[in-house]
Amino acid sequence: MSYAIVYSSKTGNTKILADTLHDCLPQADCCYFGSPNPAAMEADTLYVGFWTDKGQADESTSDFLKQLHGKNIFLFGTAGFGGSKEYFDKILKKTEHSLDKSNTVFGRYMCQGKMPMSVRQRYENMKKQPIHLPNLDAMIENFDKALSHPDADDLEQLKQAVR
Repeated sequence: MSYAIVYSSKTGNTKILADTLHDCLPQADCCYFGSPNPAAMEADTLYVGFWTDKGQADESTSDFLKQLHGKNIFLFGTAGFGGSKEYFDKILKKTEHSLDKSNTVFGRYMCQGKMPMSVRQRYENMKKQPIHLPNLDAMIENFDKALSHPDADDLEQLKQAVR
């Protein structure tokens, strides 16, 4: 049975997950590996990865998912914020709403991913303002925590999720 790995990765985090999937699945059965593209729709099973934008899958991935019909799908993604299973589940549920009911989601996985340094700099500049968000320290702490992700544990959990 053929499969495709389709992913969108703005900062490289989701590509790390896609590469891990490609390495642990039977490579002879992979008919497509890359960004959202109609060529991937030839596969029976699709592993679809995304980066999180405003609490849901990025636009190119969402548009791709809307085109799928009658496919077996494994969703995977990364998010800079969070780290909690509840937050990741919320993102995955929103992403699943992009899918036609004829598709079957057979698995899901999300983990935290590092963000560009410009995000931290923006937070630090916001802190210098006389009136700023009260949770900026927590946002900076989350940024720093995300710097090591996806890490080896995240990749192992992804492998377990596809077995």
